[in-house]
Amino acid sequence: QLKCEGVHPARCTVERLMRQHGMQGIWRGKGKITTKSRNDQKRADDLVNRDFTAHRPNQLWVADFTYVKTLSGWVYTAFIIDVFARAIVGWRVSDRMNTDMVMAALNQAIADRNNPKDVIHHSDRGVQYLSIRYTDKMADSGVIASVGTTGDSYDNALAETVNGLYKTEVIEYLKQQWQGVNDVELATLEWVDWFNKTRLHSTIGYVSPFEFERRYYDSFIESDKAA
Repeated sequence: QLKCEGVHPARCTVERLMRQHGMQGIWRGKGKITTKSRNDQKRADDLVNRDFTAHRPNQLWVADFTYVKTLSGWVYTAFIIDVFARAIVGWRVSDRMNTDMVMAALNQAIADRNNPKDVIHHSDRGVQYLSIRYTDKMADSGVIASVGTTGDSYDNALAETVNGLYKTEVIEYLKQQWQGVNDVELATLEWVDWFNKTRLHSTIGYVSPFEFERRYYDSFIESDKAA
């Protein structure tokens, strides 16, 4: 934020000030495994091969879901992220780790992005993403399926990173007793809005995802004016 305002502090200055004020970043750790795969289940090829780069919006989406422990039991949150600007384009909170959950996130992404064609959708080998209903929906919508081959976290590293940020910045940071789906859903709604519109991302030049996309589209307007 300071860099956006024209101030460029040294890293050591930031470290010193954080120590002085007793500030420390949240540590991120490992947790419950949610991916359940079947080696005999038909799946698409891996079209990404761990190359999580995109040159325009709606070129590549990555999908995954994570878990939240609540007083009512486990709650699951599914995300779909547009790789170009790291924008979350679809999400869903559910108390069931099933196809309906990931399907709702997919439907939201397709609708909010105005039914984009030929976007690659990359996921792990979870049975939810390989279900007939899910793969049929992608095919009917012109979305191209891609599935990781080895079944480890590196095959879907960008989605895993967003899951980690969500757990760190919402679930662990708020340090509250989560009751169930409703309060997790409300907190997730607020976080996604902040994540897309306000949060600064180092990989896109310390701007928000929506600001990065706006600059992309503005560049075409400027080119048209010049022409």
